[in-house]
Amino acid sequence: MSYRPLVFAHRGGADALPEHTLGAYLRALEDGVDGLECDVRLTRDGHLVCVHDRKLGRTSNGRGRVSTKTLAELDSLDFGSWHPGYPVDEEPLPELSRLLTLDRLLGAVRDSGRQVRLLIETKHPSRYGAEVERRLVKLLRRYGLAEPKPDDPVQVTVMSFAALALRRVRAQAPALPTVYLIEILPPGVGRGRLPFGARIAGPGVALVRSRPGLIPAIRAAGHQTYVWTVNDKADLDMLLEHRVDGVITDRPKFVIDHLAAAL
Repeated sequence: MSYRPLVFAHRGGADALPEHTLGAYLRALEDGVDGLECDVRLTRDGHLVCVHDRKLGRTSNGRGRVSTKTLAELDSLDFGSWHPGYPVDEEPLPELSRLLTLDRLLGAVRDSGRQVRLLIETKHPSRYGAEVERRLVKLLRRYGLAEPKPDDPVQVTVMSFAALALRRVRAQAPALPTVYLIEILPPGVGRGRLPFGARIAGPGVALVRSRPGLIPAIRAAGHQTYVWTVNDKADLDMLLEHRVDGVITDRPKFVIDHLAAAL
């Protein structure tokens, strides 16, 4: 079988539809992605919600910080109509505008009836610190996903730019695979060293461009690479030459179609 990287829909495929909405994730699954990527933050009353930014202004009609709001307050906001892909002439579409909790996303992935890899990024710094990972592992245990088995249709991997977050995940759920996300190269990583048991490196595509020896070094150390955020042909072709293990993209259908033509 020829080489093909895994394709992950970044925030559900944020180019075509409003990011982190259930409709975006369901569309990505219909398009044939291997997996989904989401960011999680804690609300004031302890719920994990799929939101990237600390503040609400870019992706909703609300203001202030996610961490200071209750789930009910966030659930009253519109998280979709700002996006150019939102169908303005139709009735309100909750799947493209309602806040998505991680609980709802896990339920939808479980009920999809297909194999799905889910990358969950814990966002730091956070006023709740280690509580983010504690709540995440607790929720994954409730779904039976904290101790992955090879035949499980849903496979969860936890990601973070914060090495201490990976340490907390390893301490609480040592069987969960982790990705160390990298934007600027820390000491040692250029030689393939990853912190706290992480076996997958997650460099940004700009870093891979500027450091052509990075992926070979990571591979030589026995690790995999998932690269973000890969949205154009030149970057995708470069990563195919590197034979990366996974591509995280806002444009999953474009990537899938390009792979079908190129491989």
